[in-house]
Amino acid sequence: MFDVVIRGGTLVDGSGRPAREADVAVNGNRIAEVGKVGPGRREINAAGLLVTPGFVDIHTHYDAQATWDPYLTPSSWHGVTTAVMGNCGVGFAPAAPDKHEWLIALMEGVEDIPGAAMVEGIKWTWESFPQFMDTLEKMNRIMDVGCQVPHGALRGYVMGERGARNEAATAEDVAKMAALVREGLRAGALGFSTSRTSLHKAMDGEVVPGTYAAREELLGIGQALKDVGHGIFQFAPEHLNVPQEFSWMRELARETGRPVCMNLSQTDAGPDLWQEVLKLLDGAAADKLPVFAQVAGRSIGIIMNLQATAHPLLASQAFFEVAFLPWEEKLAALRDPVFRQRVIQDAPLDLGEFPNMITRSFHKMFLMNEGAEYEPKPEDSVAARAQRQGVSPRQIAYDALMERDGKGMLYFPLFNYSGGSLEVLRKLHMHPSTRMGLSDAGAHCGAVCDGGMPTFMLTHWTRDRTRGEKMPLERVVQRQTRETAEFYGLMDRGLVAPGMRADLNVINFEGLGFTRPEVVFDLPAGGRRLIQKARGYVATVCAGVVTVEQDTFTGALPGRLIRGPQHA
Repeated sequence: MFDVVIRGGTLVDGSGRPAREADVAVNGNRIAEVGKVGPGRREINAAGLLVTPGFVDIHTHYDAQATWDPYLTPSSWHGVTTAVMGNCGVGFAPAAPDKHEWLIALMEGVEDIPGAAMVEGIKWTWESFPQFMDTLEKMNRIMDVGCQVPHGALRGYVMGERGARNEAATAEDVAKMAALVREGLRAGALGFSTSRTSLHKAMDGEVVPGTYAAREELLGIGQALKDVGHGIFQFAPEHLNVPQEFSWMRELARETGRPVCMNLSQTDAGPDLWQEVLKLLDGAAADKLPVFAQVAGRSIGIIMNLQATAHPLLASQAFFEVAFLPWEEKLAALRDPVFRQRVIQDAPLDLGEFPNMITRSFHKMFLMNEGAEYEPKPEDSVAARAQRQGVSPRQIAYDALMERDGKGMLYFPLFNYSGGSLEVLRKLHMHPSTRMGLSDAGAHCGAVCDGGMPTFMLTHWTRDRTRGEKMPLERVVQRQTRETAEFYGLMDRGLVAPGMRADLNVINFEGLGFTRPEVVFDLPAGGRRLIQKARGYVATVCAGVVTVEQDTFTGALPGRLIRGPQHA
């Protein structure tokens, strides 16, 4: 008699092998048998349903949320059973007592997480990275979490204001930082992360500490990964600079033997650069150097809404007359036809290069309806609609945002959409030196809502895509289970096989989908965030315990902190 049996499902086991019908038996927190198995104390009828490993999301920013929220939504709505945080060089340890506010402002600026929510939600019970992990370990969660040592916090701790201002690190600074990374890795950190992009800025406008770090600093810290023998070196690059930076990535991979993983996205400024990057990755692979690129499942898109961070009406002087009013007063003003006309007719304000692009590029704005189309057609853009109707694009945008009592949404595909489709992403996901990631779950609370990417991967790429070639279901499951788990040394999960961790999803594949994003105010201190829920998860199992039934939490919290690589 097994503890749990998932009976008669279509199993896609994470290995890339073809789907097959099989039972899955669980004892304790491990898979006991796969095939035709005996009875279970609890049985889940999976006939006609899809059975997969639990999803392993390696690019999240739950560093703050994980200290107060055991459910880690939105990821837990979308079949994720393991989440890795501490990406892009931002996090909360090590943390000197006088750096708490600075670390919060850094995270708020880079990842758009409300500062007030973090001030209220974080209870600072640590200074060192091992102490931070001890704090994380004390809370039970719906999923397992792993973390990385962030360069920003590390520099602030070792170098103080010099580190915060991105001054050059001395040899002594580098030695101290490397020692702290070794300490963090030995306590169970899964890697080290940094940022080298000017897009990542703290609330004071300063780029993330480490953005301009010299080669000696990067290699010196990377040596800690070699010394301990595990860990990923993850970083967010300046997209156009990747070819110039590739030499130190190769050197780091060669000297340490550890994987170096950069974020890779297609940008409008360099729409074909991804092809050059893939050639560089091919060269590294040919030389047996572990250099990889992490790619998103869909265009990294901005959700525009009157309660969100960005929308095109911000470019109107008239709008700022009501921008900071209480919501009901603002809505009443926006309903006034005279005021509406003023906003529509206003000459655009000069908000700066990036905000100007966001608020004026109507050819990249699309109406976001129920079901949320993430590969829209160019002819459906706000600009194209306005041209057909002979009206101002801002009028189309205004009326779309005012739908549903001012809760209408526009979608702005920022990256991975330069050709008007997601075809580039399909090609990136089929490349052997890329890994699935960049959901940014837990971050960009007022602008991006991609924590539901695991669900999108299944629905769009294997079932629903009409504007190009799809990807095999087995490949898409493998991308976000076994491949991501193995990448971070989590050899005990991401595969449905005897002896593996019993992290599983039972999915109504035909009924699988997600809601349109919505703005909620459920963070500490009433903090705002965008969320997107899923439908079709008949069951999610973490460590042998059913945590989700019919898209609803059971209340079980079997998840734990991951300390270091996990052996099969």
